[in-house]
Amino acid sequence: MALRDESLRLDDPRLARCGKLAVVLGTEGDGLAADTIADCDFTVRIPMAHGVDSLNVAAASAVAFWVLGNRT
Repeated sequence: MALRDESLRLDDPRLARCGKLAVVLGTEGDGLAADTIADCDFTVRIPMAHGVDSLNVAAASAVAFWVLGNRT
């Protein structure tokens, strides 16, 4: 998960077509290293209200696991 312009929304249908996903989370503040992001097939972001740019890693992981665990 990374806050990048090209990141997919967490509810993007392309993620639902993947059989299995690994969620990679970075530290709060620094996030993921560029090399780690480059090794991922997708970068994903949580859609949020205007003006809110991030969640702490515990909250972000809870949202990601809930959404990805309930995909159809």
